[in-house]
Amino acid sequence: MTRAGSTAAVPQREQWTGQFGFIISAIGSAVGLGNIWRFPGVAYESGGGAFLIPYLVALVTAGIPILFLDYAIGHRFRGSVPLALKRLGGKLGEGLGWFQVAICVFIAVYYTAVLAWSSSYFVFSWDLRWGDDTAGFFVGEYLQTAESPFTLEFVPSVMIPLVIAWIVTLIILAAGVVKGVQRANMIVIPLLIIGFLVLVGFALTLPGAVDGLNAFFTPDFAALADPNVWIAAYGQIFFSLSIAFGIMITYSSYRRRRSNMTGAGLVVAFANSSFELIAGIGVFATLGFFAFQQGIAVGDLEGLTGVGLSFMTFPAIVSQMPGGAWFGALFFGSLTLAGLTSLISILEVVIAALRDKFGWTRRGTVLGFGVPLAVISLVLFGSTSGLTALDTIDAWSNQLGIVGSAVGMSIIVLWVNRKGPVLARHLSTVSTFKVGVLWQIFTTVLAPVVLGYMLIAKAVDFLQNGYAGYDTWYLWVAGWGCIIVMLIAAFVLPQLRWSQDPDRFDAWPTDDQLRVKGGAR
Repeated sequence: MTRAGSTAAVPQREQWTGQFGFIISAIGSAVGLGNIWRFPGVAYESGGGAFLIPYLVALVTAGIPILFLDYAIGHRFRGSVPLALKRLGGKLGEGLGWFQVAICVFIAVYYTAVLAWSSSYFVFSWDLRWGDDTAGFFVGEYLQTAESPFTLEFVPSVMIPLVIAWIVTLIILAAGVVKGVQRANMIVIPLLIIGFLVLVGFALTLPGAVDGLNAFFTPDFAALADPNVWIAAYGQIFFSLSIAFGIMITYSSYRRRRSNMTGAGLVVAFANSSFELIAGIGVFATLGFFAFQQGIAVGDLEGLTGVGLSFMTFPAIVSQMPGGAWFGALFFGSLTLAGLTSLISILEVVIAALRDKFGWTRRGTVLGFGVPLAVISLVLFGSTSGLTALDTIDAWSNQLGIVGSAVGMSIIVLWVNRKGPVLARHLSTVSTFKVGVLWQIFTTVLAPVVLGYMLIAKAVDFLQNGYAGYDTWYLWVAGWGCIIVMLIAAFVLPQLRWSQDPDRFDAWPTDDQLRVKGGAR
């Protein structure tokens, strides 16, 4: 249906086949590398079992409310991020949309590198190729990391899986929303769940597993008095749910007009958190075994999060356990599958935005933009300086870019344009779980205050203390340079013409017209 008075045909938007197709794809986006390698370490360092209290508070007061906000914007205004926010908030909203698209571009170029690493380690698992010195193998032999922060010395062992990762991802994206994205998630997510549950079940049988679980779950309630623990909880929820950088706005725009949005959102949010909890159990049961083998406490281990956990600590554990090759294959296979579904969703944000803006075909967009982006990724992360680039771009994109985007969403959507009541009515009209004043308080006041504090604190920290001991000039180029490019995209791209009239779209003009007998589907 078009808006009143419009006679020209509105371009048809791709749609998921139904509720399950959307949910499985949204879960595929949310469940990614951060669930496996970030959550267990953050929880352990932030009070152990006590961390679950601020974690659940953050989930209820920021994670789910902002997830609903993304869903409401995408579903009601039925467009990619720049198009939906343009319809909601004019050029200012469109600028925020392109800022989010630019975030996805930067994340995609390094996320593919991690996907390449994990797929390589899946192969390495079968013969435990990393040997006794797992850190030396990863940094020295595999990545061949150089002292210089930027080189053009390419590493074939990284380049080859990186090329394969890009080819697989672009083929899936070129196939479309249903035949590509949804079908891939339908296959990958069940495999990921089965593989990871087998891995966790095996980990729980290892000697010392109970010690690892005790270290993970034993609560340190004194940690709850530390504001940094609460910030860590909000940060973890925020980064793991794929919110505020375009993914859920894009995915929800592919839903039918009468669709249960909040019910699906609750399923996605709790499925994501459940996977994080299971990942924590599996990881710390395994770390308990590793500590038992060395005769030390779990707290004395190093590399409990991030790249160090996945590619240095875990290979060392795999080498010492019975059936290590199978365990390693399950772990790195799970890491690869989780990374693939998240990468697909990240790039879909970019593809959808370019298609809406310039009227390109899907395959033309995938080739015309995806291939050059792949080349940039190969240059940056297929070289001996790839690890340094990944570490820096990841820190600035996530801790400044995404958090800044969320604050901007609250200001532009809820403060400047005052769309909170409209979006709340829309969600309540089409969904079984109703939202109201409390949701508006969380999204309009609480979330932006907490996230604004996080943004300012991290920006000041980067400016005063730098990052990871890297040269200041490099941080300005690779770190702050990313933010500058995002801001340029936010200013320049809204000045370009749309291939279609952005004010005409396939949405119902009023919420009353969405109220149909039988409720939402």
